[in-house]
Amino acid sequence: MPIQLPDLPYDQAALEPHLSARTLEFHYGKHHKGYVTKLNAAIENTSYADLSLEQIVTAASENGDAGIFNNAAQVWNHTFLWHSMAPDGGGAPAGDLAGMIDTAFGSFEEFCASFRQAAAGQFGSGWAWLVQDDGQLSIVTTGNADTPVLGKARPLLTLDVWEHAYYLDYQNDRASYIDTYLAHLVNWQFAAANLN
Repeated sequence: MPIQLPDLPYDQAALEPHLSARTLEFHYGKHHKGYVTKLNAAIENTSYADLSLEQIVTAASENGDAGIFNNAAQVWNHTFLWHSMAPDGGGAPAGDLAGMIDTAFGSFEEFCASFRQAAAGQFGSGWAWLVQDDGQLSIVTTGNADTPVLGKARPLLTLDVWEHAYYLDYQNDRASYIDTYLAHLVNWQFAAANLN
């Protein structure tokens, strides 16, 4: 069964003025859709064709099928990204997640500083993630299409730092894009729902 391009959880203009509808038109409508199209072409009539997206990511990684892995992981990562943002997002989390962030990082402010540093410091294309591993929170980065789905850490939220994610709105100012994500877009409800 072909992999489907999932619907966005909000309208393409819903993240304005922080991310423009034009950015979503290209990022979701061209890049994400393109990964889905290439993945389906690559897995047609193969042993991958009847697997779920996560199963394809894992199997392609284990089998060294780089083209299939790259497209499948990008489909997964981007789907996760859209849910990591919300029109009414940003600010500080509440509840158990807030306490876990304080425990792991010392304070919410220290978490933000660490997340900024990780996202800004990811060389080239990649991702910054908040993950949970054995009940503890940490920040990790992955390059290109790599994803924590392959490891034992459970992703809670992510930020795409590929230039196509922000260039139309922020040009080469990745730092402002990261700050805007934390202040106005990050979906803490989604992150909390992903906790073990």
